[in-house]
Amino acid sequence: MKKLFFITIFLFSIQTFAQGIFGKNPYKNQQDWDQQTVHYGYFLGFSSYNFKYDYAKAYHDLHGSDEILVQPSTGFNVGLVGNLRIMEYLDLRFEPGLYYTKRTLTFPHIANPDTRVREVSSTYIHFPLLLKFSALRTGNIRPYILGGFSESLNLSSNETAKEDNYEGRFRMRKWTANYEIGLGIDLYFEHFKFSPSIRGVFGLQDELIRDKNPNSPWTGNIESMKSRGLFVNFTFH
Repeated sequence: MKKLFFITIFLFSIQTFAQGIFGKNPYKNQQDWDQQTVHYGYFLGFSSYNFKYDYAKAYHDLHGSDEILVQPSTGFNVGLVGNLRIMEYLDLRFEPGLYYTKRTLTFPHIANPDTRVREVSSTYIHFPLLLKFSALRTGNIRPYILGGFSESLNLSSNETAKEDNYEGRFRMRKWTANYEIGLGIDLYFEHFKFSPSIRGVFGLQDELIRDKNPNSPWTGNIESMKSRGLFVNFTFH
């Protein structure tokens, strides 16, 4: 939540800064840009992934409030943008990208410090299909919100591995579905359009592969494990 707060403030700061540069009634750059039926771009950015756990009742009965701790790290993103204009204020966007992240999991109810921690590194190919709702353009600034659904392919998945946590291997599913919602700002310059944005990504499917032992201390009492992500992208058109 702290990251979301500070990044939102960052985006509004960009908007305020841009208004100061462009002025109240600037010359409009790229006046016909939004009339294109199709246009393309690319993005660079960074991300932070987390996990949301749902536990079986037996877990809380045995371990109380000793919930699994997830320490996210900041990863990087890169990808392409394809934009289809549907009407004046509505666009359909496809933004395939490569996302790298690492999460460190700590299981406080496991006494052995050598087996208590698991590092989960993931490289995702992300396939979001989004609707973009734009506000009225003011000078060279146009805010927007977007939302939609996505599929993620985890290239680091070891779903089919025979080893599990008893051999030191934490397993996750290869494919997962998500829904996404975010906001951003289109800034029109003389030769290009720049769009910083922030987006929350919420997994819809359980990604955890259970250990063979149903009473495993790593997976035995987990009902679901779903990814949560925060993306900050800087898009150039």
